Amino acid sequence: MTMQAAKTTGQSRMLLTNLVTLSALIVLIISTCEAKQPHILLVVADDYGFHDIGYHGSEIRTPNLDNLAHGGVRLENYYVQPICTPTRSQLLSGRYQIHTGLQHGIIWPPQRNGLPLDSPTIADKLREAGYATHAVGKWHIGFYTKDYLPTSRGFDSYFGYLTGSEDYYTHYRCYGKMCGTDLRNNTDPADQYKGFYSTHLFANRVIDIISKHEDDKPLFIYVPFQAVHSPLQVPEIYEEQYWFINDRDRRTYAGMVSCMDEAVGNIAMAMQQRGFWDNTVMIFTTDNGGQILDGGNNYPLRGWKGSLWEGGTHGVGFIHSKLLSDKIIGSASPGLMHVTDWFPTLVKLAGGNLNGTKPLDGFDQWSAINNGDNSPRTELLHNIDPLTPPSGSPVFNGTFDTSIRAALRMGDWKIITGDPGNSSWIPPPTLSKAAITITERHPPQTDVKNLWLFNIAKDPNEYNDLSEQEPVIVKKMLDRLQYYQSTAVPCRYPDDDPLADPAKHGGFWGPWL
Repeated sequence: MTMQAAKTTGQSRMLLTNLVTLSALIVLIISTCEAKQPHILLVVADDYGFHDIGYHGSEIRTPNLDNLAHGGVRLENYYVQPICTPTRSQLLSGRYQIHTGLQHGIIWPPQRNGLPLDSPTIADKLREAGYATHAVGKWHIGFYTKDYLPTSRGFDSYFGYLTGSEDYYTHYRCYGKMCGTDLRNNTDPADQYKGFYSTHLFANRVIDIISKHEDDKPLFIYVPFQAVHSPLQVPEIYEEQYWFINDRDRRTYAGMVSCMDEAVGNIAMAMQQRGFWDNTVMIFTTDNGGQILDGGNNYPLRGWKGSLWEGGTHGVGFIHSKLLSDKIIGSASPGLMHVTDWFPTLVKLAGGNLNGTKPLDGFDQWSAINNGDNSPRTELLHNIDPLTPPSGSPVFNGTFDTSIRAALRMGDWKIITGDPGNSSWIPPPTLSKAAITITERHPPQTDVKNLWLFNIAKDPNEYNDLSEQEPVIVKKMLDRLQYYQSTAVPCRYPDDDPLADPAKHGGFWGPWL
Protein backbone atom coordinates (compact mmCIF):
# COMPACT_ATOMS: atom_id res chain seq x y z
CA MET A 1 0.00 0.00 0.00
CA THR A 2 1.34 3.44 -0.95
CA MET A 3 1.74 6.14 1.68
CA GLN A 4 -1.08 8.10 0.03
CA ALA A 5 -3.42 5.10 0.14
CA ALA A 6 -2.56 4.47 3.79
CA LYS A 7 -3.20 8.11 4.59
CA THR A 8 -6.59 7.98 2.82
CA THR A 9 -7.54 4.77 4.67
CA GLY A 10 -6.60 6.34 8.02
CA GLN A 11 -8.68 9.43 7.29
CA SER A 12 -11.65 7.23 6.37
CA ARG A 13 -11.38 5.31 9.64
CA MET A 14 -11.13 8.54 11.62
CA LEU A 15 -14.17 9.92 9.79
CA LEU A 16 -16.11 6.72 10.50
CA THR A 17 -15.11 6.87 14.20
CA ASN A 18 -16.23 10.50 14.41
CA LEU A 19 -19.53 9.66 12.73
CA VAL A 20 -20.15 6.82 15.22
CA THR A 21 -19.31 9.12 18.14
CA LEU A 22 -21.56 11.85 16.75
CA SER A 23 -24.40 9.35 16.23
CA ALA A 24 -24.06 8.10 19.80
CA LEU A 25 -24.13 11.69 21.08
CA ILE A 26 -27.27 12.44 19.06
CA VAL A 27 -28.95 9.29 20.44
CA LEU A 28 -27.96 10.34 23.99
CA ILE A 29 -29.37 13.83 23.48
CA ILE A 30 -32.61 12.46 22.06
CA SER A 31 -32.91 9.94 24.90
CA THR A 32 -32.34 12.70 27.46
CA CYS A 33 -35.02 14.85 25.86
CA GLU A 34 -37.43 11.95 25.76
CA ALA A 35 -36.76 11.19 29.46
CA LYS A 36 -38.58 14.34 30.48
CA GLN A 37 -38.48 15.16 34.16
CA PRO A 38 -41.86 14.33 35.71
CA HIS A 39 -44.00 16.79 37.59
CA ILE A 40 -44.29 15.74 41.23
CA LEU A 41 -47.40 16.24 43.36
CA LEU A 42 -46.85 15.28 47.02
CA VAL A 43 -50.08 15.34 49.05
CA VAL A 44 -50.12 14.84 52.83
CA ALA A 45 -53.28 14.31 54.87
CA ASP A 46 -53.12 15.20 58.56
CA ASP A 47 -54.20 12.64 61.20
CA TYR A 48 -55.78 10.45 58.52
CA GLY A 49 -56.69 7.04 59.90
CA PHE A 50 -55.98 3.64 58.36
CA HIS A 51 -59.70 2.78 58.36
CA ASP A 52 -60.77 6.13 56.90
CA ILE A 53 -60.21 5.54 53.18
CA GLY A 54 -62.71 3.72 51.01
CA TYR A 55 -60.43 0.95 49.77
CA HIS A 56 -59.76 -0.10 53.38
CA GLY A 57 -63.45 -0.79 53.87
CA SER A 58 -64.41 2.52 55.44
CA GLU A 59 -67.95 3.86 55.58
CA ILE A 60 -66.43 7.19 54.54
CA ARG A 61 -66.71 7.85 50.80
CA THR A 62 -63.44 8.70 49.05
CA PRO A 63 -64.10 8.15 45.33
CA ASN A 64 -61.23 10.32 44.08
CA LEU A 65 -58.64 8.82 46.38
CA ASP A 66 -59.90 5.31 45.65
CA ASN A 67 -59.71 5.83 41.88
CA LEU A 68 -56.24 7.31 42.10
CA ALA A 69 -55.04 4.50 44.36
CA HIS A 70 -56.50 1.75 42.18
CA GLY A 71 -55.03 3.46 39.11
CA GLY A 72 -51.59 3.36 40.73
CA VAL A 73 -49.90 1.32 43.43
CA ARG A 74 -51.28 1.03 46.97
CA LEU A 75 -48.55 0.87 49.57
CA GLU A 76 -49.74 -1.68 52.12
CA ASN A 77 -46.52 -2.10 54.08
CA TYR A 78 -45.93 1.62 54.42
CA TYR A 79 -44.96 3.45 57.62
CA VAL A 80 -44.95 6.98 58.94
CA GLN A 81 -44.26 8.40 62.40
CA PRO A 82 -46.87 8.51 65.21
CA ILE A 83 -47.18 12.32 65.17
CA CYS A 84 -46.88 15.39 62.96
CA THR A 85 -43.45 17.04 63.18
CA PRO A 86 -41.46 13.78 63.11
CA THR A 87 -43.16 12.57 59.91
CA ARG A 88 -42.83 15.92 58.15
CA SER A 89 -39.20 16.36 59.13
CA GLN A 90 -38.34 12.86 57.88
CA LEU A 91 -40.37 13.26 54.68
CA LEU A 92 -38.56 16.48 53.80
CA SER A 93 -35.06 15.43 54.90
CA GLY A 94 -34.89 11.66 54.31
CA ARG A 95 -33.40 11.25 57.80
CA TYR A 96 -34.61 9.57 60.98
CA GLN A 97 -35.61 11.91 63.77
CA ILE A 98 -32.82 10.51 65.98
CA HIS A 99 -30.42 12.06 63.45
CA THR A 100 -32.02 15.52 63.46
CA GLY A 101 -32.60 15.97 67.20
CA LEU A 102 -36.40 15.82 66.87
CA GLN A 103 -36.90 12.54 68.74
CA HIS A 104 -39.44 13.85 71.24
CA GLY A 105 -42.93 15.18 70.63
CA ILE A 106 -43.70 17.92 68.16
CA ILE A 107 -42.47 21.48 67.71
CA TRP A 108 -44.79 23.71 69.74
CA PRO A 109 -45.39 27.27 68.49
CA PRO A 110 -43.13 29.10 70.99
CA GLN A 111 -40.19 26.68 70.83
CA ARG A 112 -36.87 27.70 69.30
CA ASN A 113 -36.67 24.52 67.29
CA GLY A 114 -36.75 23.28 63.73
CA LEU A 115 -35.44 20.82 61.18
CA PRO A 116 -31.67 21.54 61.28
CA LEU A 117 -30.47 23.87 58.57
CA ASP A 118 -27.65 21.47 57.68
CA SER A 119 -30.26 19.04 56.33
CA PRO A 120 -31.22 20.08 52.79
CA THR A 121 -34.88 19.47 52.07
CA ILE A 122 -36.34 17.57 49.17
CA ALA A 123 -37.32 20.97 47.75
CA ASP A 124 -33.68 22.11 47.87
CA LYS A 125 -32.61 19.09 45.87
CA LEU A 126 -35.45 19.32 43.36
CA ARG A 127 -34.82 23.02 42.80
CA GLU A 128 -31.17 22.16 42.12
CA ALA A 129 -32.48 19.70 39.51
CA GLY A 130 -34.36 22.49 37.73
CA TYR A 131 -37.81 22.26 39.33
CA ALA A 132 -40.19 25.04 40.21
CA THR A 133 -41.02 24.30 43.85
CA HIS A 134 -44.14 25.30 45.78
CA ALA A 135 -45.58 24.44 49.19
CA VAL A 136 -49.22 24.98 50.17
CA GLY A 137 -50.55 24.06 53.61
CA LYS A 138 -49.13 23.04 56.98
CA TRP A 139 -45.42 23.51 57.72
CA HIS A 140 -44.75 22.47 61.35
CA ILE A 141 -40.99 21.92 61.18
CA GLY A 142 -39.93 25.19 62.77
CA PHE A 143 -40.18 28.92 62.11
CA TYR A 144 -38.49 30.79 64.98
CA THR A 145 -36.14 32.58 62.56
CA LYS A 146 -36.69 33.39 58.89
CA ASP A 147 -34.05 30.82 57.97
CA TYR A 148 -36.54 28.08 58.89
CA LEU A 149 -39.41 29.36 56.73
CA PRO A 150 -40.36 27.33 53.63
CA THR A 151 -39.01 29.93 51.20
CA SER A 152 -35.62 29.55 52.91
CA ARG A 153 -35.82 25.74 52.71
CA GLY A 154 -35.98 25.25 48.95
CA PHE A 155 -39.50 26.41 48.06
CA ASP A 156 -40.01 29.16 45.49
CA SER A 157 -43.35 30.01 47.06
CA TYR A 158 -45.34 29.20 50.18
CA PHE A 159 -48.94 29.70 51.25
CA GLY A 160 -50.11 28.17 54.50
CA TYR A 161 -49.68 28.05 58.26
CA LEU A 162 -46.57 27.42 60.32
CA THR A 163 -47.82 25.79 63.54
CA GLY A 164 -49.49 22.42 64.10
CA SER A 165 -53.20 23.27 64.10
CA GLU A 166 -55.64 26.17 64.00
CA ASP A 167 -59.22 27.13 63.22
CA TYR A 168 -60.20 26.10 59.66
CA TYR A 169 -62.07 29.36 59.01
CA THR A 170 -60.41 32.10 61.06
CA HIS A 171 -56.88 30.63 60.82
CA TYR A 172 -56.44 31.64 64.47
CA ARG A 173 -54.35 29.66 66.94
CA CYS A 174 -53.97 29.88 70.72
CA TYR A 175 -51.20 28.26 72.71
CA GLY A 176 -51.91 28.92 76.36
CA LYS A 177 -52.32 32.70 76.59
CA MET A 178 -50.47 33.30 73.33
CA CYS A 179 -52.97 33.81 70.51
CA GLY A 180 -52.70 34.99 66.94
CA THR A 181 -53.45 34.40 63.28
CA ASP A 182 -51.30 31.82 61.53
CA LEU A 183 -51.40 32.25 57.75
CA ARG A 184 -48.58 33.32 55.45
CA ASN A 185 -48.23 34.22 51.80
CA ASN A 186 -44.55 33.53 51.23
CA THR A 187 -43.02 35.37 54.21
CA ASP A 188 -45.81 37.91 54.69
CA PRO A 189 -48.71 37.61 57.15
CA ALA A 190 -52.01 37.05 55.31
CA ASP A 191 -55.09 38.50 57.02
CA GLN A 192 -57.55 38.65 54.12
CA TYR A 193 -58.70 35.01 54.17
CA LYS A 194 -60.86 34.86 57.27
CA GLY A 195 -64.01 32.89 56.56
CA PHE A 196 -62.37 30.75 53.85
CA TYR A 197 -62.35 27.05 54.76
CA SER A 198 -58.72 25.91 54.62
CA THR A 199 -59.22 22.77 52.50
CA HIS A 200 -60.87 24.90 49.80
CA LEU A 201 -58.36 27.71 50.28
CA PHE A 202 -55.33 25.49 49.88
CA ALA A 203 -56.74 23.50 46.97
CA ASN A 204 -57.60 26.70 45.11
CA ARG A 205 -54.10 28.06 45.66
CA VAL A 206 -52.61 24.83 44.26
CA ILE A 207 -54.92 25.04 41.23
CA ASP A 208 -53.82 28.66 40.72
CA ILE A 209 -50.15 27.61 40.79
CA ILE A 210 -50.86 24.89 38.22
CA SER A 211 -52.77 27.24 35.92
CA LYS A 212 -49.98 29.86 35.96
CA HIS A 213 -47.04 27.48 35.69
CA GLU A 214 -44.72 28.01 32.74
CA ASP A 215 -44.02 24.91 30.67
CA ASP A 216 -40.24 25.38 30.67
CA LYS A 217 -39.74 23.80 34.12
CA PRO A 218 -40.93 20.64 35.81
CA LEU A 219 -43.23 21.31 38.74
CA PHE A 220 -42.97 20.13 42.35
CA ILE A 221 -45.96 20.94 44.57
CA TYR A 222 -45.99 19.90 48.22
CA VAL A 223 -49.56 19.96 49.56
CA PRO A 224 -49.76 19.19 53.30
CA PHE A 225 -53.46 19.72 53.96
CA GLN A 226 -54.76 20.87 57.34
CA ALA A 227 -57.45 18.21 56.94
CA VAL A 228 -58.36 16.11 58.76
CA HIS A 229 -56.70 17.30 61.97
CA SER A 230 -58.84 18.76 64.76
CA PRO A 231 -60.69 21.04 65.32
CA LEU A 232 -63.59 19.18 63.76
CA GLN A 233 -64.99 21.73 61.29
CA VAL A 234 -66.47 21.35 57.82
CA PRO A 235 -69.12 23.06 55.66
CA GLU A 236 -72.48 21.44 56.37
CA ILE A 237 -72.95 20.15 52.83
CA TYR A 238 -70.12 17.64 53.32
CA GLU A 239 -71.38 16.41 56.68
CA GLU A 240 -75.02 16.00 55.62
CA GLN A 241 -74.28 12.93 53.47
CA TYR A 242 -73.26 11.04 56.63
CA TRP A 243 -76.60 11.36 58.40
CA PHE A 244 -76.41 7.62 59.18
CA ILE A 245 -73.36 8.07 61.45
CA ASN A 246 -74.76 8.75 64.90
CA ASP A 247 -71.46 9.66 66.53
CA ARG A 248 -71.16 13.44 66.06
CA ASP A 249 -67.36 13.57 65.94
CA ARG A 250 -67.18 10.70 63.46
CA ARG A 251 -69.87 12.32 61.29
CA THR A 252 -68.05 15.67 61.12
CA TYR A 253 -64.73 13.96 60.55
CA ALA A 254 -66.25 11.96 57.67
CA GLY A 255 -67.40 15.21 56.08
CA MET A 256 -63.88 16.62 56.42
CA VAL A 257 -62.47 13.55 54.67
CA SER A 258 -64.96 13.91 51.81
CA CYS A 259 -64.06 17.57 51.41
CA MET A 260 -60.37 16.67 51.22
CA ASP A 261 -61.15 13.90 48.73
CA GLU A 262 -62.95 16.43 46.53
CA ALA A 263 -59.99 18.83 46.81
CA VAL A 264 -57.54 16.16 45.67
CA GLY A 265 -59.81 15.35 42.73
CA ASN A 266 -59.97 19.03 41.74
CA ILE A 267 -56.19 19.34 41.86
CA ALA A 268 -55.77 16.24 39.68
CA MET A 269 -58.31 17.67 37.22
CA ALA A 270 -56.36 20.94 37.05
CA MET A 271 -53.21 19.00 36.19
CA GLN A 272 -55.13 17.16 33.47
CA GLN A 273 -56.52 20.39 32.02
CA ARG A 274 -53.01 21.83 31.72
CA GLY A 275 -51.80 18.68 30.01
CA PHE A 276 -49.45 17.85 32.89
CA TRP A 277 -51.12 14.72 34.25
CA ASP A 278 -49.60 12.13 31.90
CA ASN A 279 -46.15 13.23 33.07
CA THR A 280 -46.98 13.56 36.77
CA VAL A 281 -46.05 11.36 39.72
CA MET A 282 -48.54 11.84 42.54
CA ILE A 283 -47.91 10.60 46.07
CA PHE A 284 -50.57 10.54 48.77
CA THR A 285 -49.65 9.87 52.39
CA THR A 286 -50.97 10.42 55.87
CA ASP A 287 -48.62 11.88 58.48
CA ASN A 288 -49.68 9.47 61.25
CA GLY A 289 -52.52 7.27 62.40
CA GLY A 290 -55.99 8.64 63.01
CA GLN A 291 -56.85 10.38 66.28
CA ILE A 292 -59.61 8.32 67.89
CA LEU A 293 -60.55 11.19 70.19
CA ASP A 294 -61.31 13.40 67.16
CA GLY A 295 -63.29 11.08 64.89
CA GLY A 296 -60.45 9.15 63.23
CA ASN A 297 -60.15 5.38 63.15
CA ASN A 298 -57.46 2.80 62.44
CA TYR A 299 -59.38 -0.45 62.90
CA PRO A 300 -58.44 -3.29 62.85
CA LEU A 301 -55.00 -2.01 63.79
CA ARG A 302 -54.04 -1.56 67.42
CA GLY A 303 -53.61 1.91 68.91
CA TRP A 304 -53.89 5.37 67.37
CA LYS A 305 -52.10 8.65 66.77
CA GLY A 306 -49.18 9.14 69.14
CA SER A 307 -48.63 5.43 69.79
CA LEU A 308 -45.93 3.06 68.56
CA TRP A 309 -48.57 0.43 67.74
CA GLU A 310 -49.48 -0.19 64.10
CA GLY A 311 -52.48 2.13 64.45
CA GLY A 312 -50.11 5.03 65.02
CA THR A 313 -47.50 4.20 62.40
CA HIS A 314 -48.93 1.99 59.63
CA GLY A 315 -50.00 4.71 57.23
CA VAL A 316 -52.35 5.14 54.32
CA GLY A 317 -50.25 5.73 51.23
CA PHE A 318 -50.26 5.26 47.47
CA ILE A 319 -48.55 6.46 44.31
CA HIS A 320 -50.34 7.28 41.05
CA SER A 321 -48.74 7.96 37.70
CA LYS A 322 -49.16 7.21 34.01
CA LEU A 323 -45.40 6.63 34.10
CA LEU A 324 -45.80 3.48 36.16
CA SER A 325 -45.36 0.13 34.45
CA ASP A 326 -48.63 -1.27 33.08
CA LYS A 327 -48.01 -4.56 34.86
CA ILE A 328 -47.94 -2.86 38.26
CA ILE A 329 -50.88 -0.46 37.98
CA GLY A 330 -53.77 -1.51 40.19
CA SER A 331 -51.60 -3.58 42.51
CA ALA A 332 -50.82 -3.39 46.22
CA SER A 333 -47.14 -3.31 47.05
CA PRO A 334 -46.09 -5.57 49.95
CA GLY A 335 -42.59 -4.07 50.17
CA LEU A 336 -41.50 -2.47 53.43
CA MET A 337 -41.41 1.29 52.96
CA HIS A 338 -40.96 4.31 55.22
CA VAL A 339 -41.71 7.99 54.80
CA THR A 340 -37.95 8.76 54.65
CA ASP A 341 -37.80 6.80 51.40
CA TRP A 342 -39.62 9.48 49.42
CA PHE A 343 -36.58 11.77 49.57
CA PRO A 344 -34.10 9.62 47.59
CA THR A 345 -36.86 8.04 45.49
CA LEU A 346 -38.18 11.34 44.17
CA VAL A 347 -34.85 13.15 43.88
CA LYS A 348 -33.40 10.34 41.76
CA LEU A 349 -36.59 10.00 39.72
CA ALA A 350 -36.32 13.73 38.99
CA GLY A 351 -32.77 13.33 37.69
CA GLY A 352 -31.29 15.06 40.72
CA ASN A 353 -28.44 13.99 42.95
CA LEU A 354 -27.91 13.48 46.66
CA ASN A 355 -24.68 15.48 46.89
CA GLY A 356 -24.50 17.65 49.99
CA THR A 357 -26.95 15.63 52.04
CA LYS A 358 -26.07 14.16 55.40
CA PRO A 359 -26.23 10.34 55.50
CA LEU A 360 -29.78 9.42 54.53
CA ASP A 361 -31.94 6.83 56.27
CA GLY A 362 -34.27 6.55 53.27
CA PHE A 363 -33.95 4.16 50.33
CA ASP A 364 -34.72 4.65 46.64
CA GLN A 365 -37.93 2.61 46.25
CA TRP A 366 -38.71 3.29 42.58
CA SER A 367 -37.66 -0.14 41.32
CA ALA A 368 -39.62 -1.86 44.09
CA ILE A 369 -42.72 0.22 43.32
CA ASN A 370 -42.51 0.26 39.54
CA ASN A 371 -41.07 -3.18 38.81
CA GLY A 372 -42.33 -5.17 41.76
CA ASP A 373 -38.76 -5.82 42.90
CA ASN A 374 -37.97 -6.61 46.51
CA SER A 375 -37.85 -3.55 48.75
CA PRO A 376 -34.30 -2.38 49.47
CA ARG A 377 -35.45 -1.72 53.05
CA THR A 378 -35.14 -4.63 55.47
CA GLU A 379 -35.48 -2.73 58.72
CA LEU A 380 -37.12 0.41 60.01
CA LEU A 381 -36.47 2.43 63.15
CA HIS A 382 -39.78 3.80 64.40
CA ASN A 383 -38.03 5.93 67.03
CA ILE A 384 -35.98 6.11 70.21
CA ASP A 385 -37.33 8.82 72.50
CA PRO A 386 -35.01 9.63 75.43
CA LEU A 387 -37.30 12.28 76.95
CA THR A 388 -40.48 10.26 77.46
CA PRO A 389 -40.42 9.18 81.14
CA PRO A 390 -39.04 5.65 81.52
CA SER A 391 -41.54 2.84 81.97
CA GLY A 392 -40.61 0.18 84.49
CA SER A 393 -37.09 -1.21 84.79
CA PRO A 394 -34.70 -2.71 82.22
CA VAL A 395 -35.54 -6.34 81.51
CA PHE A 396 -31.94 -7.17 80.49
CA ASN A 397 -28.47 -5.90 81.28
CA GLY A 398 -25.81 -5.21 78.67
CA THR A 399 -28.16 -4.21 75.88
CA PHE A 400 -30.81 -1.60 75.10
CA ASP A 401 -32.75 -0.34 78.13
CA THR A 402 -36.34 -1.58 77.74
CA SER A 403 -37.68 1.23 79.94
CA ILE A 404 -36.96 3.68 77.09
CA ARG A 405 -39.76 4.36 74.60
CA ALA A 406 -38.63 2.87 71.28
CA ALA A 407 -39.68 0.57 68.43
CA LEU A 408 -37.86 -1.21 65.63
CA ARG A 409 -38.89 -3.36 62.68
CA MET A 410 -36.48 -6.00 61.30
CA GLY A 411 -37.96 -8.06 58.48
CA ASP A 412 -41.31 -9.31 59.71
CA TRP A 413 -40.43 -8.73 63.37
CA LYS A 414 -41.32 -5.66 65.42
CA ILE A 415 -40.09 -4.89 68.90
CA ILE A 416 -41.52 -2.21 71.19
CA THR A 417 -40.03 -0.99 74.48
CA GLY A 418 -40.99 1.51 77.15
CA ASP A 419 -44.38 3.21 77.03
CA PRO A 420 -45.91 2.61 73.57
CA GLY A 421 -49.07 4.67 74.08
CA ASN A 422 -52.68 3.55 74.18
CA SER A 423 -52.88 -0.13 73.28
CA SER A 424 -56.58 -0.63 72.53
CA TRP A 425 -58.28 -1.83 69.38
CA ILE A 426 -61.05 0.68 68.62
CA PRO A 427 -63.73 -0.26 66.05
CA PRO A 428 -65.44 2.62 64.21
CA PRO A 429 -68.73 3.71 65.84
CA THR A 430 -70.76 2.41 62.88
CA LEU A 431 -69.77 -1.18 63.73
CA SER A 432 -71.35 -0.93 67.18
CA LYS A 433 -68.54 -3.01 68.67
CA ALA A 434 -66.89 -2.39 72.01
CA ALA A 435 -63.24 -1.39 72.24
CA ILE A 436 -60.90 -4.27 73.00
CA THR A 437 -58.32 -4.00 75.76
CA ILE A 438 -56.23 -6.74 77.31
CA THR A 439 -54.21 -7.13 80.48
CA GLU A 440 -50.69 -8.27 79.66
CA ARG A 441 -48.31 -10.10 81.96
CA HIS A 442 -45.01 -8.39 82.70
CA PRO A 443 -41.69 -10.17 83.41
CA PRO A 444 -40.44 -10.30 87.01
CA GLN A 445 -37.55 -7.92 86.29
CA THR A 446 -39.94 -4.96 86.02
CA ASP A 447 -43.14 -3.85 87.71
CA VAL A 448 -44.60 -2.59 84.42
CA LYS A 449 -44.66 -4.40 81.08
CA ASN A 450 -42.22 -2.63 78.78
CA LEU A 451 -41.27 -5.19 76.13
CA TRP A 452 -43.27 -6.62 73.23
CA LEU A 453 -42.37 -8.64 70.14
CA PHE A 454 -44.68 -9.31 67.19
CA ASN A 455 -44.46 -11.03 63.84
CA ILE A 456 -46.24 -8.37 61.81
CA ALA A 457 -46.55 -10.52 58.68
CA LYS A 458 -48.53 -13.15 60.61
CA ASP A 459 -50.06 -10.85 63.21
CA PRO A 460 -50.56 -7.40 61.63
CA ASN A 461 -52.93 -6.30 64.39
CA GLU A 462 -50.50 -7.09 67.23
CA TYR A 463 -52.55 -9.53 69.27
CA ASN A 464 -49.83 -12.09 70.08
CA ASP A 465 -46.80 -10.91 72.03
CA LEU A 466 -43.92 -13.34 71.43
CA SER A 467 -41.26 -11.65 73.55
CA GLU A 468 -41.01 -14.57 75.98
CA GLN A 469 -41.13 -17.28 73.29
CA GLU A 470 -38.41 -15.73 71.09
CA PRO A 471 -35.55 -14.59 73.37
CA VAL A 472 -32.90 -14.84 70.63
CA ILE A 473 -34.82 -12.48 68.35
CA VAL A 474 -35.48 -10.13 71.27
CA LYS A 475 -31.79 -9.95 72.12
CA LYS A 476 -30.82 -9.36 68.48
CA MET A 477 -33.31 -6.54 68.10
CA LEU A 478 -32.40 -4.92 71.42
CA ASP A 479 -28.75 -4.93 70.35
CA ARG A 480 -29.80 -3.26 67.10
CA LEU A 481 -31.69 -0.58 69.05
CA GLN A 482 -28.52 -0.10 71.10
CA TYR A 483 -26.63 0.50 67.85
CA TYR A 484 -29.15 3.07 66.65
CA GLN A 485 -29.03 4.81 70.01
CA SER A 486 -25.26 5.16 69.60
CA THR A 487 -25.80 7.08 66.33
CA ALA A 488 -28.39 9.50 67.76
CA VAL A 489 -27.70 13.21 68.14
CA PRO A 490 -28.81 15.00 71.33
CA CYS A 491 -32.54 15.56 71.49
CA ARG A 492 -33.68 19.19 71.26
CA TYR A 493 -36.87 20.14 73.08
CA PRO A 494 -36.44 23.71 74.34
CA ASP A 495 -38.64 25.58 76.78
CA ASP A 496 -41.29 27.96 75.49
CA ASP A 497 -39.99 31.39 74.54
CA PRO A 498 -42.29 34.28 75.62
CA LEU A 499 -40.84 36.37 72.77
CA ALA A 500 -42.84 34.20 70.35
CA ASP A 501 -46.14 35.72 71.55
CA PRO A 502 -48.06 36.98 68.48
CA ALA A 503 -49.08 40.03 70.52
CA LYS A 504 -45.48 41.20 70.06
CA HIS A 505 -45.63 40.66 66.28
CA GLY A 506 -48.74 42.34 64.97
CA GLY A 507 -51.07 39.52 66.04
CA PHE A 508 -49.46 36.85 63.86
CA TRP A 509 -47.50 33.72 64.54
CA GLY A 510 -44.17 33.94 62.78
CA PRO A 511 -40.41 34.29 63.21
CA TRP A 512 -39.45 36.20 66.35
CA LEU A 513 -35.65 36.16 66.38
